[in-house]
Amino acid sequence: MADVVVLGIFAVDLAFEAPRLPAVGETLLGEGFRMGPGGKGSNQAIAAAKAGARTAFLTRIGQDAFADIALKTWNDAGVGTSAIIRDEGRATGAAFIFVSTETGDNAVIVESGAAGAISADDADDWTPLIGASKVFVTQLEQPQDAARRALQIAKVAGVTTIMNPAPAATLDDALLASCDFLTPNEAEAAGLTGRTVNTVDDARTAAETLRGRGVGTVIVTLGAEGALIHGEGISERVPAFHAGPVRDTTGAGDAFNGAFACALAEGRSPRDAVRFGCAAASLSVTRPGAAAASATRAEIDAFLSSDTSKDP
Repeated sequence: MADVVVLGIFAVDLAFEAPRLPAVGETLLGEGFRMGPGGKGSNQAIAAAKAGARTAFLTRIGQDAFADIALKTWNDAGVGTSAIIRDEGRATGAAFIFVSTETGDNAVIVESGAAGAISADDADDWTPLIGASKVFVTQLEQPQDAARRALQIAKVAGVTTIMNPAPAATLDDALLASCDFLTPNEAEAAGLTGRTVNTVDDARTAAETLRGRGVGTVIVTLGAEGALIHGEGISERVPAFHAGPVRDTTGAGDAFNGAFACALAEGRSPRDAVRFGCAAASLSVTRPGAAAASATRAEIDAFLSSDTSKDP
């Protein structure tokens, strides 16, 4: 059985590098291209496994070349695939990613493909795997009903639950109350609360609003500023680390969530788990890609123990 179980989608990332996005009707020459594994759930499962957790992934994929990429990627990373559903009638997901050559920032369009058919019934079928885990993680790229049911199953079993509310969507209080940890970025926190989130204090106010709606602990990821953890008895910004020049921020949030889940499964305190996640995210942005950029446990441990990686 797995200690960390992740529900989400897999998509092949088609990443284009350019100084800016083209205007409608404009053709713009790129400065780089790569194709690789992606999808937030898959990225998070890979990040958790590479960080040291026994990890299983729950999703649907097609019967095509992109599915072959998925299976090889998970096998190479040590992610369990026994519960993966192969869908003969739908293609495996894909994503367009723009990466700015000026800043490393990104913009994404994702088509979930077969994973868009993940259902609450599928979640019921996965009950034994979810219920036997220590930490369950999901996001919002697959249908919300499936995420809702899986979170309910985890809560009943006493499993720690993490919801990464991305891409941004409207969430009701019942769904939020199923989340022991909610991990929005600044834009997602703003969308969920209707509040502007530009500063740490803004993030704290938004986090308290979300706690008032039933979330256990809110962790607002703040990019280069690290992450704010706001929950019962704690409200603290955990600083980011400087691991080198920023190359690509595409997989930073997924690296954080996967490593954070791994650390919680090991019994670390939430604050220490956030610090572990920040280290993994800081390493990931120095490398191109998403899943491929996530750090190994040896890399994270070495980075955290080095003099240059101490908290400022």
